[in-house]
Amino acid sequence: MEEPKSEKPSNDHKLDPTSNDTTDEFYIDPVKEKKLLAKLDLAFTPIIMLVYLSCFLDRSNIGNVKVAGIMTDIHASNSQFSTAVSIFYATYVTFEAPAAIAMKKVTPRVILTTLCVVWSLTTIFTGFIHNIGGLYATRLILGACEAGLFPCLNLYLTMVYRREEQAKRVAYLFSCSALSGAFGGLLAYAILQMDGVSGVAGWRWVYIIEGIFSILIAVVIFFGLPNDPSNAWFLTAEEKDMMHCRNAQRAAYLGSEKFSWEEVRISATDPKLYMSGGIQFMQDILLYGFSTFLPSILKAMKYNTLQSNYLTIPVYLWGGLTFLCVAWFSDRWSIRGPFVIFANVFGILGYILLLTVKQNSVKYFATYMCAIAVYVGPGINLTWLNVNIAPHYRRAAAIGFQQSIGNTAGIVAGQIYRTAPYKLGNGFSLGALCLSQCLILGKIWYVKRQNKYKEEVREEKRSDERRVKTGDRDVEFIYHI
Repeated sequence: MEEPKSEKPSNDHKLDPTSNDTTDEFYIDPVKEKKLLAKLDLAFTPIIMLVYLSCFLDRSNIGNVKVAGIMTDIHASNSQFSTAVSIFYATYVTFEAPAAIAMKKVTPRVILTTLCVVWSLTTIFTGFIHNIGGLYATRLILGACEAGLFPCLNLYLTMVYRREEQAKRVAYLFSCSALSGAFGGLLAYAILQMDGVSGVAGWRWVYIIEGIFSILIAVVIFFGLPNDPSNAWFLTAEEKDMMHCRNAQRAAYLGSEKFSWEEVRISATDPKLYMSGGIQFMQDILLYGFSTFLPSILKAMKYNTLQSNYLTIPVYLWGGLTFLCVAWFSDRWSIRGPFVIFANVFGILGYILLLTVKQNSVKYFATYMCAIAVYVGPGINLTWLNVNIAPHYRRAAAIGFQQSIGNTAGIVAGQIYRTAPYKLGNGFSLGALCLSQCLILGKIWYVKRQNKYKEEVREEKRSDERRVKTGDRDVEFIYHI
């Protein structure tokens, strides 16, 4: 747990109005704030992680069942199965931005519970399909329902935590995508032992049992996730006062409760959004290709069906743990882009090994190197956008738009991993990483340039000729690099 910074007033220098150092009358005892953060983490983190674990499990289990006979049973070709993987993202990218913008109006509890119930039922029904058309239909419905989950959960975290507290919490979300891979591989390995029970194929049991698990998560969301974190039922009166002080200190970051189309328009014309979206697209090619097809990649190394599922477990765990460590340092130093560049170096080396070596043991080691970039890249990049966009509705639109751009990579991932030994998929992922490095360097340059401009305005070395000067465009708002 991080040490909260002191909030004592000081008037000797200019400050970022969204940081912990806001100079106003709101003072919070750092010791008490540390206890408050621990309580918030204990209350919210398990629920949020369970929800995203359930979501990613239901989405990515298609990779586990591919090696368990689904294609034979529903009479699907490799190209049809790739289409089923990709078609999920057609509805997924369509509904992300609307869901993020609507969350505050609909309320987090209602929108998240509803989405979870529908995608859980869809997952269960997938266990009863008999042809490729049925798989297409369930994947489209699943995409529409899961579209709102990540943007809404991510946005919910910004309602609770400060800018310099967010990378670790976003890491909890992305570590769940890694855990879902590990847990999904372990669960699939266990459930596939039920093959033939009651005359039902093992892959059908995977969908049915995982769907029932997700239904239970919906109940947890409804009763455990408050619409207003500042007035959560588990907080004492003093802790609620501290939450209100924290909100007051970062008022410029949270913004008005009233929806404004102008904020959506400002977001849609922000260069940071499109640079972030481009980076996310490149990084998501890895995320969706690796998380969906790792069992198939391992099977191409001559491992059998069960081995290709359980050997994914340590790889996913390594990716998640690495991300948690990197996120801790990212929050501590308020640095984002350079950490993504650092993680991507390992991914580049990993994919080069997958493409060039012949020994399966070395290739398996390479998957661990790839896993570092697979999870650190998308997560830290998203945090980088979160902390640099304000107020709330501008940020909500930006998160939705960025995720829509990034998640179109899922369509690409489904098409590049078609046939073993997956040289096209691995080569494409390597190229995406190299392009991402260039985009990250470009965004770092842009953000530094904007901070320099604001500094010159504050020091009255130049006039402020920008049209928009509110929210993150305020001269006191310092962008994270």
